[in-house]
Amino acid sequence: MRISKLAAAASLGVASLGLTACASSLHTEVSRYQAMPAPQGQTFVVVPDGGMAAYGGLEFQRYAGIVAQQMAALGYTPATDAKSANMVVQFGYGVDGGQVHVQSDPFYGGYGYGPYFGGRYIFPRYGFRSPYYYGWDDPFWYGYGGYGIDSWVEYHSQIELHIRANGTMQPLFDGRAQARSTTNRLDALLPGLIEALFTGFPGQNGETVRITIPPRSGQASRGATASR
Repeated sequence: MRISKLAAAASLGVASLGLTACASSLHTEVSRYQAMPAPQGQTFVVVPDGGMAAYGGLEFQRYAGIVAQQMAALGYTPATDAKSANMVVQFGYGVDGGQVHVQSDPFYGGYGYGPYFGGRYIFPRYGFRSPYYYGWDDPFWYGYGGYGIDSWVEYHSQIELHIRANGTMQPLFDGRAQARSTTNRLDALLPGLIEALFTGFPGQNGETVRITIPPRSGQASRGATASR
């Protein structure tokens, strides 16, 4: 499974950063392939697939429960046991160890007009040449020692969901949701990734859409937004 490429998350130096990141919208990219039957009460069971979910356990059960809630809300029924389930829902997830990004602050020390300032070409942080211009998870910026240096850690997280017909293992759904963020906390990332994957479920076969999940912490939810 491709999610196995994701390493276990680094745990040092991100606690305070995660508190700030939790208040941000989560910008995700969702890919879906589907041949799902219309919901008519078919039963399902959620099982661990790959990545950090591979060994099951209490952590997996927590997030598998969110997946089960989404499936039930669509009209499918949780099975009493795996053998009686009509569908097997394979669920995996992971987050990498993060990558540190460092960039000089072009506005450090003053401001000016035009593209040149102080004899050097500058680009605004969120200008047309910024990789974050289109809202792909804008980073949180931190000065470094007062020298106009910005640095942040970017984490890549992902969930995968594969639904198979029990017995024949006929593919019914293959989906993936990815995000970039400044936190590696699963409790801040996975609920949003799951919500994104199930927004407009099962979607159009072969589609890739960007879905924004609004912040949950201390702010009213406005509902997910999607774009192709």
